[in-house]
Amino acid sequence: MPRIRVLDSTLADQIAAGEVVERPASVVKELLENALDAGARAITVEVRDGGSTLLRVTDDGAGMDREDATLAVVRHATSKIRVAEDLERIGTLGFRGEALPSIASVSRLRLVTRTQDSVEGTEVVIDGGAPARVSPAGCATGTTVEVRELFFNTPARRKFLKGPTSESAQISEVCLRAALIDPGLRLTLVRDGRRAKEFLPAAAWDERARHVLDGKAVRIEDTHRALSVRALLSAPEEARTGASGLHVFVNGRPVRDRNLARSVAFAYGSVMPPGRFPTGVVHLVLDPAEVDVNVHPQKAEVRFQRGREIHESLTRVLAKGLGTAAWAGPATRRPPPAAPGWGGPAAREPSAFWGDRLPLGPASASPVETATPAREVEPDPWGLAAPSAPSAPPAVPFASTPEARADGQHSLPLPYVMPAALAGLVASDGDAAPDGSHVATAQLPVPHVRALAQVRRLYIVAESESGLVILDQHAADERIQYDRLRRQFAARSVRLQRLLLPERVDLSAREAALIESHGDEIARAGIEVALIGPETAAVHAVPALLRRASPERLLRDLLDELSRAGDRGFGDAIDMALATMACHGAIRAGDALSLEECQALLDAMARIEEFGGHCPHGRPIVLELPFGELARKVGR
Repeated sequence: MPRIRVLDSTLADQIAAGEVVERPASVVKELLENALDAGARAITVEVRDGGSTLLRVTDDGAGMDREDATLAVVRHATSKIRVAEDLERIGTLGFRGEALPSIASVSRLRLVTRTQDSVEGTEVVIDGGAPARVSPAGCATGTTVEVRELFFNTPARRKFLKGPTSESAQISEVCLRAALIDPGLRLTLVRDGRRAKEFLPAAAWDERARHVLDGKAVRIEDTHRALSVRALLSAPEEARTGASGLHVFVNGRPVRDRNLARSVAFAYGSVMPPGRFPTGVVHLVLDPAEVDVNVHPQKAEVRFQRGREIHESLTRVLAKGLGTAAWAGPATRRPPPAAPGWGGPAAREPSAFWGDRLPLGPASASPVETATPAREVEPDPWGLAAPSAPSAPPAVPFASTPEARADGQHSLPLPYVMPAALAGLVASDGDAAPDGSHVATAQLPVPHVRALAQVRRLYIVAESESGLVILDQHAADERIQYDRLRRQFAARSVRLQRLLLPERVDLSAREAALIESHGDEIARAGIEVALIGPETAAVHAVPALLRRASPERLLRDLLDELSRAGDRGFGDAIDMALATMACHGAIRAGDALSLEECQALLDAMARIEEFGGHCPHGRPIVLELPFGELARKVGR
């Protein structure tokens, strides 16, 4: 017998169906696209047990007569393409002619449809790819597709489905993207007999787009070259570590394109930290001949004929709109601290720092800085500038000649009480004052590396036995906090800071599913959160080390890492999330530190295990200039 054989048509259809039908959400996506192409103005999606038991999509579109309904379930039958040239200018969401046959081959499918001018409808029933049974039926104008027992005849595929909550969350995301395509559409999602979500017709596209935004947003509509852009984007402080909150559409088709997401983030310039993306909706409209939508079996990706020009045009349009956004009145920024001895007040504006929404710590006033009033600069378009902080009492001076100790080390002669944000750096993990605050004792150790100064509220300059050492204060504290969080997480002993009032957070269905399925692990990471609604959670506690960070931001970044885990283990995803959480709770660029606080950072760095000189995200922390190299530089 020959070694090569032609597969049975039923088996071939089941294998081919895997390219289109990956999970219940894939079925909903295909059926919604067909309904939108049919001109539906009202669509109802019904789901039971996450879609594995029942999926039903009902629309009021054009419907089909008996002949079309019979052909619609035949592979490679489509109403969208006539000749090969049509592939070059596809303007519909569906076009392959594979959705219904693929779905029917791995489920029990029932299709009921009627056109407006027909007196009776048509029913088509298919069980697992068997021959279709066609009969007349009474029904309203439009089409209803009912899918039962998905993957009943392919158990290998069925066992890889996730739980009902996770699958329902995926379906909810698909419905959201479909609603964003057409603002005039009424879309209802019914989950296990209860109405879970309803999108009422909106008057404008941006009104519908605000369903994915919670805070401030800027609306942009412009054209550059042959690209038209409509966007509604969030403020930088609402950015997330992943692009899951950014919905991009090309000619009305939802796409997942990492390069487009990067172009959107790039338009924010320096206010968007690397690796973070805004939330919002971006619609791109261009000539269909410039886009190839036939590069992905599920039509989730596209390819541009002139990709570089498209990305450049997108960035230009968004940058122009974001740069003129005025969400707040004029903000007063303090000038950078002037170092005594350099002469005269600082003449330059401080570089913009876009950190979290916390006021920057007050700086120790020098004679020059005290005499220099803060200047009012251009309006802050994002409304993120820190409010002016009240003047603080002078910091305890750093002794120019530290007192010698019997062990050969040095100590500071004066007592110093640190603020809560830095006290944990010099206290052990379990040390705390009776009132719960951390207090540094009178003697602060000065090891082989001795702090000399803080430069531009950004770097710490220190002296070692072999040369000068320069540290990035934010990266150093981030590494310290990350090390402590990792050790506490491994020991299941992350110390919590309970919130006086729980913080309410609105979530997507996918984020709510992650909380439900990984609640214990999230609690181990130090975030105590509970679902108080289908897509609403309340944060009750955060890690004590990160109490200065926003609870909502900590939770969202943790969920973003978990959602992007992919093939990584859950522990690896948690590890990445801890790194992101440590970043938010660390000292920021622009925070003024006394020399005692700088020394505390150095001492805490010396106690870190497995220290490699880099922050958790890979940025270098330490730069050392040997005295010998310094001598050569100055010609000694």
